[in-house]
Amino acid sequence: MTARLLGEGLGTLLLLATVIGSGIMGGTLSGGNVAIALLGNTVATGAVLVVLITMLGPISGAHFNPAVTLVMLMAREISVREAVLYVLVQVFAAVAGVWLAHAMFDLDIWQVSEKVRSGGGQWLSETVATFGLVTTILLTRRFRPDHVAVSVGLYITAAYWFTASTSFANPAVTLARSVSNTFAGIRPGDVAPFVAAQLLGMLLAWIVVRALLDSVSEKS
Repeated sequence: MTARLLGEGLGTLLLLATVIGSGIMGGTLSGGNVAIALLGNTVATGAVLVVLITMLGPISGAHFNPAVTLVMLMAREISVREAVLYVLVQVFAAVAGVWLAHAMFDLDIWQVSEKVRSGGGQWLSETVATFGLVTTILLTRRFRPDHVAVSVGLYITAAYWFTASTSFANPAVTLARSVSNTFAGIRPGDVAPFVAAQLLGMLLAWIVVRALLDSVSEKS
């Protein structure tokens, strides 16, 4: 269990360091071009997800996301105690990853985001983003388990651009990004609706995937 929690912590920390760090770098080098900044943020995030899931998946399962952990709990692949510990580690490691990024770029470690991310379109986007992410994980694990890392990385890369929210799709990531007043931040007051939308997307994905897999089982 210790190794699994260390794996979750390391992966989540590096994920957030990448999300925030690449956002800072993109914003610095883009000359005010938001599209270029977002592109840099996107490529770095998608790439690091492939790496992290590939190397840490055999150790912890590479959840890095409370929504994914809750789905694994619902699937009875982990216990309640394990799920609680995973989520705690994910949240604390996510915040640590944000602070690490700030330190690398010589910014104030403690920040509070002022970036507004609110409204029906944003909340719908988070529902869709999380639905797609969880569906990708569950179905790829079932039919092509060796492709999970690439599938997740590619899905998040795409979702950065086809969702209005730029696809947070992760409650721990959302909370951690509220303490970074940088390109990838989110105002603390906007966190709760985002998390609610993410959990709704997770539940919808669970229902849809169960229905799909039941249908496949009946046909076979």
